[in-house]
Amino acid sequence: MVEVKDLARKAQDYKEKGLNEREIGDELHVSIDTVRYLLEEGMEGTLPPSDIKIGWRSIGVYGSRIAMMSEILADIIIEEMEKGDLDGDVVLGIAVNGVSFATYISEMLDMELAIYKPPLERGKMGGSISGNYASVEGKKIIIVDDVMSTGATAQEAIKDVKAAGGTPILMVIIVNKSSQNEVDGVPLRAIIRARSMGGTILGGGPLRSFPYQ
Repeated sequence: MVEVKDLARKAQDYKEKGLNEREIGDELHVSIDTVRYLLEEGMEGTLPPSDIKIGWRSIGVYGSRIAMMSEILADIIIEEMEKGDLDGDVVLGIAVNGVSFATYISEMLDMELAIYKPPLERGKMGGSISGNYASVEGKKIIIVDDVMSTGATAQEAIKDVKAAGGTPILMVIIVNKSSQNEVDGVPLRAIIRARSMGGTILGGGPLRSFPYQ
């Protein structure tokens, strides 16, 4: 079981280093709601919101392991494109954690690589597609990320890709913590689906739980 106070300390350390709530959530692989709980109440031992802590550091420490995981994601992409008679032009990685996987996938599938940086605050303007990588305008886009909790980041990426003239056709991730099979009409595929069954792996109960949307 994950120790809540340990996570709260890590969250506070990241905050002191200047990371915002979204960036802390990316580092700890938890939702922004859970980040807020960890920062505000985590050291007090009150019941946390229902969430699942995802850790894949054993993959991330070696490029070879990221490549092997990317092969699985690439295989899923090929399967979906064949099933739906789709053609992709660009693999877009959501910063930070989706970028390394997207880089390998773009090489494996011989597609262009684009990088998306979400807005600093959820629901706010400011997400951007990096001009140092491929443009998405007029192209069919496959979006790659590591973990999805509420789908807010995915929605922002899809919205901004469309605003830039691209057409999102598929999103692939390592772990889906939600019950969604699509995001704003874009099919969603994951290697693993992880869902809380009423309690929480953080160590608490349903009194502070929130539904996955």
